[in-house]
Amino acid sequence: MKQTSLFDQNENNNAPLAYRVRPQSLAEFYGQTHLLGPGKVLRDLIENDQLSSMIFWGPPGVGKTTLARIIAAQTKAHFLTFSAVTSSIKDIKAIMKDAEAAREMGEKTLVFVDEIHRFNKAQQDAFLPYVEKGSITLIGATTENPSFELNSALLSRCKVFVLHELKITELVDLLKHALNSSQGFPQLEIQISDDTLKEIAAFANGDGRSALNTLEMAVLNAPRQGKQVTIDHEILQHLLGTKSLRYDQKGEEHYNVISALHKSMRNSDVNAAIYWLSRMLDGGEDPLYIARRLVRFASEDIGLADTNALNVAVNVFQACQLIGMPECDVHLTEAVIYLALAPKSNAAYKARLAAKKDVRDYGNLPVPLQIRNAPTKLMDELGYGKDYQYAHKSPDKLTTMQTAPPEISGHDYYQPTEQGKELRFKQRLNYLKQWHKEHH
Repeated sequence: MKQTSLFDQNENNNAPLAYRVRPQSLAEFYGQTHLLGPGKVLRDLIENDQLSSMIFWGPPGVGKTTLARIIAAQTKAHFLTFSAVTSSIKDIKAIMKDAEAAREMGEKTLVFVDEIHRFNKAQQDAFLPYVEKGSITLIGATTENPSFELNSALLSRCKVFVLHELKITELVDLLKHALNSSQGFPQLEIQISDDTLKEIAAFANGDGRSALNTLEMAVLNAPRQGKQVTIDHEILQHLLGTKSLRYDQKGEEHYNVISALHKSMRNSDVNAAIYWLSRMLDGGEDPLYIARRLVRFASEDIGLADTNALNVAVNVFQACQLIGMPECDVHLTEAVIYLALAPKSNAAYKARLAAKKDVRDYGNLPVPLQIRNAPTKLMDELGYGKDYQYAHKSPDKLTTMQTAPPEISGHDYYQPTEQGKELRFKQRLNYLKQWHKEHH
């Protein structure tokens, strides 16, 4: 736990570059123009010192902590920082008591909690009464969806601001700022092209801290002649490994990407579907999880419009079980291509939902007597199976016998489309309706 009224700028050259060139004002801050551009809500709140409790939600390295420090520098409030990893409930209550005393003296207290999603329910509850009374202004930073990680009571009292990963152009500007800063590499003359800066920016995946760390690594390891350091493409290739993709197999990004794959296939966008599949595979996703979702998609979004879609999906699932990764990546790609390009129909899915609703609304409707089984004499005497009509004895293989409970008679669950092979099922259904109308 650290207490300060502003924040200290460490000018020690041994500190990491990202720390040395940390922005101290909004004018030096890169990215988040949707929140901090001229006239935008967060900028106005900061500049007018009208802050309420808020949560900064975004991926790593986009400026959540830096923004909190800038607010600390510009606000008239007493500024405290907490680490959700090391602070105990006892620590929280002690500081909250001081904040309450300060409020009674007319002083404001701003509390910044890094990684607030790591607080357990009891720790979050310890903050709640002080946030509610206005004893403190809480600023929490999190990489996780606050809807899942924060108590609803605390979340309802905070404004959530979503911070986006930095664009390549913003990262290039950030790197240039670091190179020109007196806190960057003032003793060196660094030669680096815009194209090489773009390579570093692309490698960083929207993470400003990662971009600065990569630049610093390149400067420290590049050939040097006196004060002159030259960084080019070849040097970067030696320094950088495989680009690390941001993909959490258990977190929100997992659900975002599988949703993107599903909806790309539904929209018949084959190239987007292949891309999202590749994102999942390269991020280490279990191929059987993807294959299961493809099997579901084959029936939910294609159904009878292409009766081979389910066969393809099941075959690919079995192939993934048989050979695993990395060999089954091409099988998954084949399935995704097939499903994306197949004609689409959700008629089977909608039929299931409609019938499910009737089951819920009507409860356990009795089976009509004529289609009940009668294995005993008593059941036969009670009329089980009476007036049963055997369809195979009819030339049309059809009968006028009612097989649905009377309460749901006429409820049409299956509404076939005219997509692909489902047109045949629609034609068959129309024929059946016309036959029953004529033989009613």
